[in-house]
Amino acid sequence: MKKIYCLALILLCLQTTNAQYGSFDYSKTVKPFKIFDNLYYVGNDAVSAYLLETNKGLILIDALYAKYTKDIPGACQQLGFDVKNIKYILCTHGHFDHCEGAEEIQKLCNARIGMLEPDWQMAEGSVKADYTSVNPNMKRDWVIHDGDSLVLGKTTVHFFQTPGHTPGTLSLDFLAIDGKNQYKAFMFGGVGLNFEGVARTEMYLNSVDRIMQMKDIQVNISNHPGPGKIFEKAALLTKRNAGDPHPFVAPDEFQAWLVGLRKDALVKLAEEKKKLAN
Repeated sequence: MKKIYCLALILLCLQTTNAQYGSFDYSKTVKPFKIFDNLYYVGNDAVSAYLLETNKGLILIDALYAKYTKDIPGACQQLGFDVKNIKYILCTHGHFDHCEGAEEIQKLCNARIGMLEPDWQMAEGSVKADYTSVNPNMKRDWVIHDGDSLVLGKTTVHFFQTPGHTPGTLSLDFLAIDGKNQYKAFMFGGVGLNFEGVARTEMYLNSVDRIMQMKDIQVNISNHPGPGKIFEKAALLTKRNAGDPHPFVAPDEFQAWLVGLRKDALVKLAEEKKKLAN
C-alpha cells in the first residue's frame, strides 16, 4: 500500500508539472548572442528574453521561468555583463513563461519589476487564469501604464497596453543601435490566440490595428523566437559582411506579419461569435 501511495504521489507531481509547463518544460538552453550593439538574446529555444544595454545599466525584457531562470545570470556572464547591473525587469505579460523568474533575478540585482496592472493581478495570484504560475509568489512592484516611458541613461523605452493575449499585455519600443545607425524596434507583448471570447478577440484586433498605425517600426523583437524568426535572422547575422543590411531590419516583413495576425484573429472572432450564438 505504501509503494502504491508513493507511486501515485510521483504521478501526481508529474501531472502537475506538465499542467504547469507543458512542452515548455522541455525547452533547450541556447547560447546567448548579440543582435544589435545594445541588444542581446538571453532566452531559450522556446521563449525569448533580451538584455537591452544602456550607458546606465541593463534592462531585462522578460525573465523566463522555473529551472530556466538560472540561464539568465549564466547568459550575462557569457556576454561579459554582470547580472547585478540589471536595473529593470520588464514583463510583457503575466503568463508563467515570461514573468515567473522575475523575482529570482530581482534577488540578484535589486532591479525594479514592471508590468501592467491587469497582469500584475495574474502574476501575484489575485486573479486566476490559464497559463499563470501554479505557485504565484510575485509581489507587486512597478505598475506600468499605457503611454508611460522608461528613461535609463541615454535609452528610452516607450510602453503600450495592447490587450488581447492577456488583458494587460505590455508592448514596447526602443532604438536598436547598429554602428552609426539606429532603428526603431518593437515588441508586441503577446501574439498568441490561446484565449477565449468575443470581447477578448476584439481587444486583440484593436491592438493589432493600433500597432499597424504606428510609424517607422523597422525591427520585430518577438517574445517567442518563432514569430520574429529570431534564430533564422541570427544565423544570417553571423554571415553578414561589412556594408550588408542588418537581417533584423525588415519593416515590410513586420507589417506583413501584422496583416497575418489580423487575418487569423478575424477567423477566431467568427468562431467565437458562432460559439456564442450556439
